Amino acid sequence: MAGKFELDKASNGQFIFRLKAANGQVILGSEQYTTKEACKNGIESVQTNAAKDERYQRKEAKDGRHYFNLLAGNHQVIGTSQMYKDTGGMENGIDSVKNNAPGAAVDDLTD
Repeated sequence: MAGKFELDKASNGQFIFRLKAANGQVILGSEQYTTKEACKNGIESVQTNAAKDERYQRKEAKDGRHYFNLLAGNHQVIGTSQMYKDTGGMENGIDSVKNNAPGAAVDDLTD
């Protein structure tokens, strides 16, 4: 089974997406979008930019854990990872996004 995007509605009525790996683990989450169409555009942007290593912004939180943002061509954040204990886990997360996002199907949970 390949990875997939889940397009969903947040409790406030806005739209979000999650990229899940084949094992069901969430590997990337979006910001909130006011429209479903904008959320779909965000998914397309992830699919377009996921393979480009220069689009990953590697970060360290104040508590020492690591995470990454995936940036669009205009340098806006289009997705954020979970927190990882170390840089190795973060790099594995990046590899998972690179491998899963480009061909991932979209499961629309709002229908």
